[in-house]
Parts: sequence; structure tokens; C-alpha cells
Amino acid sequence: MRKSNPKLLVFLALMVSLLLSTPMFSQSADPAQEAFDQGLAALEKGNPAQAVEKFTQALKLEPELDGAYFNRGVAFMRLKKWPEALADFGRVLELDPENAMTYYNRGVVYSRQRQYPQAVSEYTQAMRYDRKDWRAWANRGNAFLEMGLYAEALDDYLQAAKLKPGTLEIQHNLGLAYLRVGEPEKALNQADKVLAKNPDYARAYYVRGEALEKLGRNPEAAAAYRQFLHMGNPNTDAGLLETALHRLKGVEGK
Repeated sequence: MRKSNPKLLVFLALMVSLLLSTPMFSQSADPAQEAFDQGLAALEKGNPAQAVEKFTQALKLEPELDGAYFNRGVAFMRLKKWPEALADFGRVLELDPENAMTYYNRGVVYSRQRQYPQAVSEYTQAMRYDRKDWRAWANRGNAFLEMGLYAEALDDYLQAAKLKPGTLEIQHNLGLAYLRVGEPEKALNQADKVLAKNPDYARAYYVRGEALEKLGRNPEAAAAYRQFLHMGNPNTDAGLLETALHRLKGVEGK
């Protein structure tokens, strides 16, 4: 069996990222290598359907090529074919049971299906084999936050922040967690840190508004909510925009 020599190519999207894997081949001409390389190139160029075809071709030539299963799983994720992705990642773990990246990506599959308890389990397994992967900590924190386990989310975000200092998404989510555990001063501090680095980070204005509201600073809270309503994305922030509007009316006494 050929083992992977992992090369991380990270694709961040709301702190849920995929990891790719590149196996080692000999320097001699190898049809499986050629098909694998074509699959990886297709994946990197944004053509997951072609990537699936090429990785499948590589697997016909080299049935235990774990990197091909892994990256075909990533391609299936891009196509939102969740059962197929999980099947390929499961095959990787049969060949390499301590592959942290695979557990991590299985966590991403479950997160994207909003199956958060399963996601937590997979991220936890990923940490078992790689305690320093900040993405696993951050994404497990996201899953805990969605489950209403705010103290657990806060702990994970704090660990992620230690491993990857200065990451805006982690700082923003720390602010949310601080709000949910009843520490608005710390939430406000996190929001201000994010906005100092990126004044266009719209969601930080929402965190700032709610923190200020909880601190009784209603005029400042109203200004922050208005800023979020002005800057928020109507597609990705629809629910939060509705909440901000409701809170704005509350702090203005309307």
C-alpha cells in the first residue's frame, strides 16, 4: 500500500475548510500517478466532476492508493455528494486509521449537513492524532456553538486562537461565545479587535451591538446595529440581519 505524504492546500469558507492530500510515487513513469495528478489539477481548478473521474481511474490502477480516495472524497464534497464523500473517507481510514486529515474532513461533511454531534465526534478524533490543527479546534467550536454548548465552544475557540493567533474568524466567534456565556465586556473587546484589523468585517458590528446593549450602552449599540444592517450580506446574513433589526428597535424603544 502506498501511503500519503500529506501536502495541505487549505480552502477556507466560514472556518470550515477542506484538506487535500498528495501521495508519494516513484520517479518512474506511472499511469496511476498521471491519473492522480490530473485529478488533483482538476480539483484545484474547480472541476470536481473531472477530478472524480481521474481519481477513479487512478484507483482502478492502484486500488489501495489512499490519497486518491481522500481527494475523491474532497471532490464529492465539492459536488455535495455527502454519502460518497463519507464512503471514500471511510476507505482512507481502513488503510490509514490514524489519518487526522480524514477525520477532520469527515467532520466538515457532517458540519455542512448540520449534523453537529457527529461533526464533534470526528473533529475530536482528528485532534487525537493532531492536537495542533487549529482548524479542528475552531470547527469543533462552531459545532458546539450551534448545539448551544457555549462554554465548550469558548474553550475550543480559545485553544484555536492560541494555535493560530490573529485569525479574524476565530476572534469573531470568540466574541459570540463570550456573549453566550454572559461576558459582554470580553465580547466587545473581541469585536473591537476584529474591526481594528478589518473595518469591513460586517458581523463584528453585530457582536459589538449586542455586547453594548447588554452593557446598557444603548446609543452605541444602536449605532453598531445600524452599521451591521448597512453592511451585512442579505443572502448569508439574512437571519442575523432580522435579529439586528429587532434589537435595534428594542434599544431605540420602538
